[in-house]
Amino acid sequence: MNRNASDVCEVYYVNEKHVAKARKVLSSDREILALAETFRNLGDPTRVKILQALTVEELCVCDLAKLLGVSESATSHQLRVLRSRRLVRFRKEGKMAFYSLDDEHIVTLMKEALRHVREGIA
Repeated sequence: MNRNASDVCEVYYVNEKHVAKARKVLSSDREILALAETFRNLGDPTRVKILQALTVEELCVCDLAKLLGVSESATSHQLRVLRSRRLVRFRKEGKMAFYSLDDEHIVTLMKEALRHVREGIA
C-alpha cells in the first residue's frame, strides 16, 4: 500500500479514553478468529453467488449447480464449506437436499454488504 504523510499521524499521541472505549467492544480472541474465518469463507466468488441466490429462496444442489454453471460435486463442496461455518443449512425431502441461509443474520449480512458495494460503485 502506498502511504503518504497525509494518512498517518504526524505526532505520536495516544488518547487513552478512546482506546479504553474501543477495548470494551472488542470480542474475545475466539470470536475474532471465528469472525475472520466467516469473512474468509465469504472471500470466494462462488460461495458469494450461492449465498446471494439463497437470499431469494431455498434451492437444491442441482438448482445451484445449474445457476453457477459448475458440477454438482463442486457445488456440494462449496455448500459443505458454507455449512461448516453455519452460513447455510439443509433439509432433506425424500432424495432431495434443499439449502437455505442459516438464519436471518446471514440474509442481513448479504444485503448490507451488497448495499455497501453498490454505494461504492455508484
